[in-house]
Amino acid sequence: MNKLTIRDLDLKGLRVFVRVDFNVPLKDRGIGPVGDDTRIRASLPTIQYALDHGATVVLASHLGRPKGKVDPQMSLRPVADRLAALLGAPVAFAEDCVGAVAQQTVARVHAAAGAGKVVLLENLRFHPEEEKNDPQFAAALASLADRYVDDAFGAAHRAHASVEGITHHIPNAAAGLLMEQELKYLGLALASPERPFVAILGGAKVSDKIDVIENLLGKVDRLIIGGAMAYTFFKARGVPVGKSLVEDDKLGAARKIDDAAARLGSPVRFELPVDHVVADRVDAGASHEVLAVGDARIGDRLGLDIGPATIAAYTASIADAKTVVWNGPMGVFEIDVFAAGTNAVARAVAAVTGMTIIGGGDSIAAVKKAGIADKITHISTGGGASLEFLGGRQLPGVEALAEKG
Repeated sequence: MNKLTIRDLDLKGLRVFVRVDFNVPLKDRGIGPVGDDTRIRASLPTIQYALDHGATVVLASHLGRPKGKVDPQMSLRPVADRLAALLGAPVAFAEDCVGAVAQQTVARVHAAAGAGKVVLLENLRFHPEEEKNDPQFAAALASLADRYVDDAFGAAHRAHASVEGITHHIPNAAAGLLMEQELKYLGLALASPERPFVAILGGAKVSDKIDVIENLLGKVDRLIIGGAMAYTFFKARGVPVGKSLVEDDKLGAARKIDDAAARLGSPVRFELPVDHVVADRVDAGASHEVLAVGDARIGDRLGLDIGPATIAAYTASIADAKTVVWNGPMGVFEIDVFAAGTNAVARAVAAVTGMTIIGGGDSIAAVKKAGIADKITHISTGGGASLEFLGGRQLPGVEALAEKG
């Protein structure tokens, strides 16, 4: 982490534009309240640091996918209310993120005496120029502030106006405290992990994680695969998969990864399930049974969780790890009857004595459901961004930050 952070900036009496990730679920079709405030809480340390150092804080975020048009159901107004409650101080809400309304709201709050000098701008994606990284839109955002801080790791893989474009107009772009934590832990995992280093990848699509697998194969001691993505590997090997989810256009990529893992050989282990829970449909009441992987009795059923033999093998592979990165569940964990594998992996990761990192919404939901979130070293707020980082790609939002001198 050799980037400038908010700690390196002079903030007193200045307006600080903080790009946050307040893309949170809202109840009652956008009216509110906020359904899950995890992402809001994650940026509180940065916001409070800026306030404690005499800044006026101008917060900007996207919410949902309004496709460049104003959509009242995706307004950030309910987020402003929740943030005010968490801060215990007023939060002014600007009805737009650029233009006269934004300028006037920021100016009013900046001129006011006393504490609670926070403004939340309306949804950035109400303007198509945000996702197009339009230079004029970026300049309009920059005109609201004297300093720029990026605390939205979840948007760091997007070259948008509030993430990348704005840094051309405000010098010395710095990382917020959350961004700093994300880069610290993910960077440590890739650059200098304590060993054994175990990566656990699950979820539905192998296409989302091909780059990650290829990048991690040469870095980890063990790479564990679970979830529906395993079935693309099985089909590539000629193993019967029934009606399990398979990405036929990725069979070649799966074979390439298999071959690469075989060439690496010991001590690197590439682990796939040896048994699985199969059912005729994705439903809590579905008839299900455990079969060995490769058992033709899967018929026209589909695999929905890893089986007990796989759970035992994966638990043993995780037990002595000193660094663990986990992204993606082992099965359809939202349905209790198919959640045993994901829950078991969550408990195994929680028992690790070294550094544990979890990324991706489903993985985070899984550890919360298992009640072990407080035992994880770092829970990443950026699903797509963490995958791209682990896949070895440069993130525009990170590249835009200034280096320490």
